[in-house]
Amino acid sequence: MDLIIAIILIVLSLLIGAGAGGFIAYKKGVDAGVEKRRQQAESVIGSAEQQAERIIDDAKRDADNKKKSALIEAKDEIHKLRTEADKEIKDRRADLSRQERRMQQKEENLDKKNDNLERKEDILNQKIKSADEKLKEAETIKKGQLDVLERISEFTKDQAKEYIISKLEDDLVHEKAVKVAAYEQQIKDECQEKARGYISLAIAKVAADQVSEAAVSVVPLPNDEMKGRIIGREGRNIRTLETLTGVDLIIDDTPEAITLSCFDQIRREVARIALEKLIADGRIHPTRIEEMVDKARREVEYRIKQEGERAVIETNVHGVNHELIKLLGRLKFRTSYRQNVLDHSIEVAKLCGVLASELGVDANIARRAGLLHDIGKALTSEIEGSHVQIGVDVCKKYNENPVVIHAVEAHHNDVEPKTVIACIVQAADAISAARPAARSENYESYIKRLQKLEEICTSYEGVEKCFAVQAGREVRIMVVPEVINDEKMILVARQIAQQIETEMDYPGQIKVNLIRESRVTDYAK
Repeated sequence: MDLIIAIILIVLSLLIGAGAGGFIAYKKGVDAGVEKRRQQAESVIGSAEQQAERIIDDAKRDADNKKKSALIEAKDEIHKLRTEADKEIKDRRADLSRQERRMQQKEENLDKKNDNLERKEDILNQKIKSADEKLKEAETIKKGQLDVLERISEFTKDQAKEYIISKLEDDLVHEKAVKVAAYEQQIKDECQEKARGYISLAIAKVAADQVSEAAVSVVPLPNDEMKGRIIGREGRNIRTLETLTGVDLIIDDTPEAITLSCFDQIRREVARIALEKLIADGRIHPTRIEEMVDKARREVEYRIKQEGERAVIETNVHGVNHELIKLLGRLKFRTSYRQNVLDHSIEVAKLCGVLASELGVDANIARRAGLLHDIGKALTSEIEGSHVQIGVDVCKKYNENPVVIHAVEAHHNDVEPKTVIACIVQAADAISAARPAARSENYESYIKRLQKLEEICTSYEGVEKCFAVQAGREVRIMVVPEVINDEKMILVARQIAQQIETEMDYPGQIKVNLIRESRVTDYAK
């Protein structure tokens, strides 16, 4: 065991000795390389120091040269600036000299003007003094003459004045009364003559045709077989069309024609358009009828707008609110004593323009007032009250001119006319209504009776729509199924009939027909 340890120790000693010898040899080699590199570095440093000295010397020489150049340039610039400053000073001195000479000349001129003004002032003072002396002399002479006149007339100055004035007043009172009476008569004659001339001229310039509106429309048929298709199985087609439009379809022996009867022209027009579309399409059944009635209503609304725009363009009235234009269009389907209200309004507007031009007032405002004077009639079936008050409210709502509003309010003497234009609208309205065959009293009474009939029916709760048909002999009432059930329908019908009997006068009898229809709609997706 000791021998093994001794051997191991000997081997370790040999290895350590070999390593130390190698290290010493390596260190000697490294020291020799380092010494060689040091010598090379010293030689490089020496050459670098020489190069640096040369660069520094070159830089110093360049700096000296640039310094000299900069000094030379600065001296040149200073000389240039000094020259320019001397020149500017010289110019300013010359300007100052000229201004001083000009000021001296102005002072001399002012002195001369002052001397002239002083001389003129002396002359003026002398003239004023002379005038004062002459005025005093004239006053003295006047006073002496007045004293002489007072002695001769035995009147003082005030007494003479009062005497002359009283004498003149007595003479003028009679002449004034005679001339006033003559002028009044002359003015009356001239005004009446001019008024006749203006009205005659206006009537001649606006010579409109008058056509009374009828309460029926005739729809031509391609053949008589179409009547059966319009009636439908068990009358369901004609019943649907009459229920949706509120128009009475009269199918009689008239060949190839159907008559539509209704006092409301809008309903009659909707029914006519829908029926013509159904005839052209050929498919006539309740669902198709509903579609065509909706299309016809849209067409009528579009035509109403077109008619309103036509009226505005034809009368040359600009800047009308678009809602008022729609109301004007509705007047196309409104009559007053069988006279079409829109045609009447257009005629009144033209007459107002002519009369206003002749009288020298604003023709544009006059035409506007004439066009809008009956605008309330477009809403009389929807709003309670006279068409005058409704028209005033509508015009105020859409910010119309106050002169136009007053003319609308005064055209039937509801208020006293306060403007010339209001009087012109009254005259034009009377002229248009008084034309031969323009109006019919019986027709208007008939329309009012049918409107009253519909108003009574719609006043009941649960009534959705109401149509007076058969020239007022029947009233068809569509009720809301959720509000009025089958049992209540009998009671409501009886109440309506009793109210009609109590409040209205009518020939024969009126059939009260209540219609209750329930529908359920769903969609397959």
